[in-house]
Amino acid sequence: MAKRDYYEVLGIDKAADGSAIKKAYRKSAMKYHPDKNKDDPAAEEKFKEASEAYEVLSDQDKRARYDRFGHAGMQDAFGQGGFGWKDFTHGSEFEDIFSGFSSIFDTFFGGGGYGGGGRQRVNRGEDLQISLSLSLKEIARGVDKKIKINVQIPCSTCKGSGSKDGKTRTCTQCNGSGQVRQMRRSFFGHMSTVVSCPTCHGKGKIITDACPVCHGDGRVGEAKTLNVHIPAGVAEGQYIRMRSQGNTGPNGGPSGDILVLIHEKEDDIFERDGDNLICEYPISYSQAALGTELDIPTLTGKVKMKVPAGTQSGRVFRLKGQGLTRLNSGYHGDLFIRVAVITPTRLNAEEKQLLEKLAKFDSAKKLHPGKSFFQKLKEFFV
Repeated sequence: MAKRDYYEVLGIDKAADGSAIKKAYRKSAMKYHPDKNKDDPAAEEKFKEASEAYEVLSDQDKRARYDRFGHAGMQDAFGQGGFGWKDFTHGSEFEDIFSGFSSIFDTFFGGGGYGGGGRQRVNRGEDLQISLSLSLKEIARGVDKKIKINVQIPCSTCKGSGSKDGKTRTCTQCNGSGQVRQMRRSFFGHMSTVVSCPTCHGKGKIITDACPVCHGDGRVGEAKTLNVHIPAGVAEGQYIRMRSQGNTGPNGGPSGDILVLIHEKEDDIFERDGDNLICEYPISYSQAALGTELDIPTLTGKVKMKVPAGTQSGRVFRLKGQGLTRLNSGYHGDLFIRVAVITPTRLNAEEKQLLEKLAKFDSAKKLHPGKSFFQKLKEFFV
């Protein structure tokens, strides 16, 4: 079944700003969340649909691609692992959208226990970002790269507890939940919101004697080397998502992701235009006039290309299939060769004599195959 327009899914127009997009998604998520509609598969599908629409429209780059190419432009917009609504809705993005509305979600989705012995909040670790520069040849064939990055891992000394002797006591302010309720005055009156406990910083427990290695955080930094596979055809600004390879979450929470952002190095020979490549190739006057055969560079070697006699400077030749592989596809773009006739700037005596002789032949032949520009201009004003 064809996907619905993302703007239609959220019920907004194409000029909607970030605030309107977030508000529309929050409304849809609260209405169709699976925890609220356990016996309604259709609601779950609508929730997935709304989550996908939000992830695209809330991201400036993805939204620009979608506005230009529609759903076809989103084929690889969600990184290596594709769009995963379960990860998204339980991650930090979801919490950011619904911050200040936890009391509503307690009622709808069965959460609770804040300040009353409820479950401790589990926080996902931070996502990390690293830029990877690739040459055009690496992009053309795909490549495996090793990346080094510093991540937060559980402290081995205290086994992630943050305590020197493993002893902690329950926070008396939040009763171990890691969260407390606050009353705030708003336009709609007094609203109950849920925030991280300021005493235990959301951990639910107070460390009596901090670990001397991690200083009570429960995590330490470590340099990590990872192998990342870059598929052929990636482009500037795209990314590879390495799930659960980022920072370990506090309180034993799940690890975040690593986003490997693609940076495309400028090439000395080729200019990229999507899947196609463009190359300007200089030829001499005699080659253009008499015709010739050229050895054209490509990303996989050299190929022969015939230049017919009488070729004009600026003419473009197309070499099919000599461009880049389209991402996750067997399609190859083309290579466009634009020939440029080079006028010599320094002539020896013999070359000068030959060109002067040629100039006399040109003058004698009066090489004007049609009306000149000035003749046409003169006739225009008659």
